[in-house]
Amino acid sequence: MFTAIVTMLIGGAKPVRAETISGAVPEIDRVAIRVIVDSYQFAVAPSRKVTDVDIEHFGWGIGGGKPPGKTLISEFGLSMHVESRRGTEVRNVLMDFGFTPDALINNTDLIGIDPAQLDALVLSHGHYDHFGGLAGFLRHNKGKLKAKLPIYVGGEEAFCSREWTAPPARGDFGTLDRKALENADLAVTYAEGPALVGGHGFTTGQIGQASFEKLLSPSAMKIGVDHGMGCYADRLPEDERTKTVTPDQFRHEIAAAFNLKGRGLIVLTSCSHRGVINAIKQAQAASGINKVHAVIGGFHLAPIRKTMYATRSKR
Repeated sequence: MFTAIVTMLIGGAKPVRAETISGAVPEIDRVAIRVIVDSYQFAVAPSRKVTDVDIEHFGWGIGGGKPPGKTLISEFGLSMHVESRRGTEVRNVLMDFGFTPDALINNTDLIGIDPAQLDALVLSHGHYDHFGGLAGFLRHNKGKLKAKLPIYVGGEEAFCSREWTAPPARGDFGTLDRKALENADLAVTYAEGPALVGGHGFTTGQIGQASFEKLLSPSAMKIGVDHGMGCYADRLPEDERTKTVTPDQFRHEIAAAFNLKGRGLIVLTSCSHRGVINAIKQAQAASGINKVHAVIGGFHLAPIRKTMYATRSKR
């Protein structure tokens, strides 16, 4: 009883474990991927079709005989929406949430994404430019989201407070608000291994380092909980539990993927701190599918020439 009371007071209800993949990953008939938040947009780029892929640009909302009103907000950060179809089934997944709720709320509204239709949320890793818009988005849509909507994270590390340690300056890089997820009635779901998402897609699980790519670590994790914010040491990997601050190894980073019928894997990365090639390899291993149709998201290529050369040479 004492343990239950303490857990309730600190808001530490344990997350559930994700449904693991058993057998073949689902094969979907169609997928539409919308970049909701990114660092820039080309407002006057025309929409076009490349082979069987439709590329649509939102522009600035001009039309209808009226001058332009709102347009998409571009900012440091990333958010993507996936609409997948399998027969008559439709699933909607929101992956990452940008830097501010202003951009996320504005852009989802303009693009026409209905929060009530979301079947799952995915957070790739615990950097502010990927979760900063989440708490405000949840408050704005309180009562609209499905009950116990799952949010997939790669482990407890996603909740650690972080400090930016790279140029141009050191400083507080924020903390994922566990209480905001609780208030929104989300089901925090650990996807440390490969797991199904919405019945159509899957997460890679934590990304191993099997390629030549070197880990990029521009931040440090603070271990512990302060006023309900932060990560619980006993839920972290054993070698991190006794530390106070440690360089970020991004063990919790995950990617998402979809198996498009007749095409192969569509892999959605985040920052690829663990390496974009490693993320692809993890998706291939999780699904048993080697053919890759597309890779969309952040690459964090360094050094650029070496990574690109290696990618081309393996085609």
